[in-house]
Amino acid sequence: MGENIPTRMQAVVVHGPEDYRLEEVDVPRPGPGELLMQVEAVGVCASDLKCYHGAAKFWGDDNRPAWAQTGVTPGHEFVGRIVSGDDEGLALHGVSVGDRVACEQIVPCEQCRYCLRGQYWMCGPHDMFGFRNFDGAMAQYMLVPTRARVHRVSPDLEPQHAAFAEPLSCALHAVERGTIGFDDVVVVAGCGPIGLGLIAGARAKNPRLLIALDLDDEKLELGRRTGADLTINISREDAVAKVKELTDGYGADVYLEGSGAVPAVAQGLNLLRKLGTYVEYSVFGSEVTVDWSIISDDKELDVRGAHLGPHCWPAAIKMLEDGKLPISDICTHQVPLAEFQKALDLVGDTSGASVKVSILPNA
Repeated sequence: MGENIPTRMQAVVVHGPEDYRLEEVDVPRPGPGELLMQVEAVGVCASDLKCYHGAAKFWGDDNRPAWAQTGVTPGHEFVGRIVSGDDEGLALHGVSVGDRVACEQIVPCEQCRYCLRGQYWMCGPHDMFGFRNFDGAMAQYMLVPTRARVHRVSPDLEPQHAAFAEPLSCALHAVERGTIGFDDVVVVAGCGPIGLGLIAGARAKNPRLLIALDLDDEKLELGRRTGADLTINISREDAVAKVKELTDGYGADVYLEGSGAVPAVAQGLNLLRKLGTYVEYSVFGSEVTVDWSIISDDKELDVRGAHLGPHCWPAAIKMLEDGKLPISDICTHQVPLAEFQKALDLVGDTSGASVKVSILPNA
């Protein structure tokens, strides 16, 4: 440990659903090949909130075992400065002490079928920072293990802006799953952090028409500034009817779902044209039921999932460094670590009070 690194720190520790506690714990000591990061910022994701509230995806139900673990520090959208590490670890990740880095959420095993095929984001064991087997960044310091996938980020970005690389890379991967063409009409559901990333990514693909949907006028305006050609407030206007009106009655070519709202699923199936493409990114807090005959017999849709941000991190970081997003208006709230509960509550506030909420553990 370096002489200026303390031996104790503050960290949030998961004790179970709706039981997250700020505790004083030991600063981790990096082993051979590991690095120590001083955390600058960690974004609070909708999946963090759903884990906090006990969603079955994380804590299990009759159909699946629990995946999230107690005793782990949450936080997977993070950026920080490398403050300690041996020559092996620094060389492995191509970084130096003092560099600002972000890590991909997943810590792949590199041994399962998926990892050996290069599909590391679908790693079988599926260890992840902040959820399973590796502490996340709602702490003043955290370990960067040898299996982490590390990316350097410009020190010129504000910390909360730099941490947005994780959700933006995820959104870019979902856009790639949509295989958008130049003549396509693309609809993005939701103008939250993921939805805005979907808009920015889809804009870069230059479709004929890019439409954003949301319930909040301020977020829709942010969607327009991020790249949407047209916005529709679905609390006042029938999105399905409007999209069909704009497409000679056919419907959209590609639908990117980034809201996590249950009604957005049926909405997407209904506003797509025949042979259209539906991409689902969101993590849902409950089961979603749809009429599968729309997917099969009615329209023969391509329905694709999207998970994490494989191979999209360099592009996401470059978009942030090049100022391609109105990032100051996306990153609306920053709070100290002691107010982590406030951060969770802000993310859960459905009134639209926040867009992206971040914790600054060493502020």
